[in-house]
Amino acid sequence: PELDQRGYAVIALWTKECGENRGHLPAAAVGFPEKFLAKLMKKKCRGQSENSTKAVNLGPCVVLVDPYSTGAMLAPELDRRGYAVIALWTKECGENRGHLPAAAVGFPEKFLAEVDEEESLALTAAAVRQVAEPVAIICGGETGVKVADALSEHMALRGNTTRDGMQNRRDKQVQQDAVKAAGLRAVRSVCGRTWEEVSHFTQTERFPIIVKPVESAGSDGVKLCHTPSEAEAHFHLLMTSQRKCGSQEAAVLLQEYLQGKEYIVDHVSRDGCHKTTMLWVYDRRPANGAGFVCFGQHCVASDSEVAQQLIDYTRGCLEALKITDGATHTEVMMTETGPCLVEVNSRCHGAAGSWMPLAKALTGYTQVDACVDAFLDAEAFAKLPDVPLPFQASGQVSMLVSYHEGQVEQTQFHKVRQLPSVVFLEENLQVGHRLEKTIDLFSLVGMCVLVHSDPQVLAEDLQTIRRMEDTGSLFVLAN
Repeated sequence: PELDQRGYAVIALWTKECGENRGHLPAAAVGFPEKFLAKLMKKKCRGQSENSTKAVNLGPCVVLVDPYSTGAMLAPELDRRGYAVIALWTKECGENRGHLPAAAVGFPEKFLAEVDEEESLALTAAAVRQVAEPVAIICGGETGVKVADALSEHMALRGNTTRDGMQNRRDKQVQQDAVKAAGLRAVRSVCGRTWEEVSHFTQTERFPIIVKPVESAGSDGVKLCHTPSEAEAHFHLLMTSQRKCGSQEAAVLLQEYLQGKEYIVDHVSRDGCHKTTMLWVYDRRPANGAGFVCFGQHCVASDSEVAQQLIDYTRGCLEALKITDGATHTEVMMTETGPCLVEVNSRCHGAAGSWMPLAKALTGYTQVDACVDAFLDAEAFAKLPDVPLPFQASGQVSMLVSYHEGQVEQTQFHKVRQLPSVVFLEENLQVGHRLEKTIDLFSLVGMCVLVHSDPQVLAEDLQTIRRMEDTGSLFVLAN
């Protein structure tokens, strides 16, 4: 209890000589043995040596694969329900590792263990089992999709199959091919590792076109190119640069430029039953030379005509990609000819979970807790509505954008917090950090949620935030 009081987890190691003394704890050792992290028992098993050890977890354990951004928000929800959490970090995670939002209270300190991906699935499974035998494996961040799918299948746990060409459902070309094969509208595209493999597309497709990595998140590496030479230059940049959510030698995708409004359709699934948790429409605009900076997201009522089209189309995409379990975050462009897939992300809606207070205020639940239901609580999942019910409030998510650069001497986030409609603020920069101009989700300086009963108050607060962005008054920078 003294170690526990100081914040340390405690493992009891019982030796062979302990005998009948084992488990004789005085009553004054309050909370123990129940609070022991694990009991390591010397045990001889088939295939093990006399001195091998097997870890036995005292409670049910869940593995979160790459739990950064919103993926980290699964950890406190699991902890609240009595599950121990192991963080499994993949090789592709890169600099995203350890990027947990402040709202993920108690973590990473409360992770039962943090395990690194090994050279094979068998070795990775063994590394996890050295800590505990998991009851579920859930994908946290985008880089964890492949490992979460493959490892859950390898360990015979709930998850999405890797069979029939789905070993890498992160691959956007795989997604488009599957959707097209299912008879749904898909984007015209070509994929390759050399310019010679894709250059013909620039001769037949109308410009501008999109050039992006086959594996990415947060608009990372996505560029609208207006000429063949610009497309070629960006192609080579992507093939020689390490992307935040991709691999060094990943292929590059050239796509038609879809024109229309871009929507998000979030789902949770269990045994192939798909339930819509929220629909959003992006507020994307050009800024700082980038074409697709996200300024915010607005919620879309599920009973609207556009929502019905989006839901039906998106569920068709999930079926085409053989997604049966877990959370999905699907981006769809509503064009003149109807919905067309941009990409399916087999994990929760990102943006560090900044949208969660708004979703909770509008519907009473979020995709994060619904995702846990999908994996671990069949009864709770069954009670979830098929689509969100009429909203209980009004509001939106607003991203904080920077048009300035410099060293941060002071922040003025408190002025945003004081606005009457702001109920949540995630700060991405602190004193001493370097402020860069925003070009994608990774360079946003913050995210806030606005909720208010009076739409006029909400509009005035949003106008104040935009004015602070324009004038650079969110920060005091060094001269």
